[in-house]
Amino acid sequence: MSNLRVAFMGTPGFAVPSLTALHDAGYRVVQVYTQPPRPAGRGKKLQKSAVHKEAERLGVPVRTPGSLKDPDEQAAFKALDLDVAVVAAYGQILPKAILDAPRLGCVNVHASLLPRWRGAAPIHRAILEGDAETGVSIMVMDKGLDTGPVLAEQRTAIGGEDTNADVHDRLAYMGADLLVPSLRAYAMGALQPLPQPADGVTYAAKIDKAEAWIDWSAPAERVDRQVRALNPQPGAWTETPAGRLKVLMGVPEASGESGAVPGTVLDEQLRVACGTGVLRVTVAQRAGRAPMDAETLLRGFALPPGTVLGQTEPAA
Repeated sequence: MSNLRVAFMGTPGFAVPSLTALHDAGYRVVQVYTQPPRPAGRGKKLQKSAVHKEAERLGVPVRTPGSLKDPDEQAAFKALDLDVAVVAAYGQILPKAILDAPRLGCVNVHASLLPRWRGAAPIHRAILEGDAETGVSIMVMDKGLDTGPVLAEQRTAIGGEDTNADVHDRLAYMGADLLVPSLRAYAMGALQPLPQPADGVTYAAKIDKAEAWIDWSAPAERVDRQVRALNPQPGAWTETPAGRLKVLMGVPEASGESGAVPGTVLDEQLRVACGTGVLRVTVAQRAGRAPMDAETLLRGFALPPGTVLGQTEPAA
């Protein structure tokens, strides 16, 4: 397979293991495409993407077009004379001219069990909706949104304590491990992509800012899923008399009915009343501070029993 000419298209940390796996397996990665450097950090300095940095480490040329709709960019892509392009969380819709240029098309590493959770935020949505499992799919791309036929998939359970970060990292490495043999078999004609089922299609829309606000009138189990799904980013948050607080981890207590107004701090263990049940907050983060356990937080952040959190929903 070292004779295959491959372009890799990806941007965030999720895509890095797949790029590294292709390189280490001996594929000829002749070009990496990634999003342009963006302002980040307190100084808002331009920062290269995680894939950009890994490509430089591996010595692979990098291209960072703002758009692939540009005819010159499409011509440059076609001139690479690719056998296949591998795409993982690239961050741009690929025009037909790009999809059609490689001999074997474009193969995508997608973080869900298709057709469930097509779209931008599959890990967030799987945790939010209480899915018992998720996985990765290796898909041959077409012009639709994650609608192409699937070459292979691998499943993993979503545990009751799994955060977005936990599942993200697990799927990133699962995807890389599945990609290499799947691509080899596909290139040899030993693996044929199968159309996705017509049933079970769901769409994983990008997380809206409003979805990060904690509605304490929801059941404790729902608040817990919200907290885990949005950890670390954007972080589920609530207003307190002492300022905004991100809740990063908690333990739902379905049997802890309190009769208190939802959002009420019940005790010094930072147990908070929900619509049904109680969420015991275990890890939280104040603005401008590092995450800390509840005991450490309460030493310098006044939330005495009886305090009511997040009573007013923020304006849109």
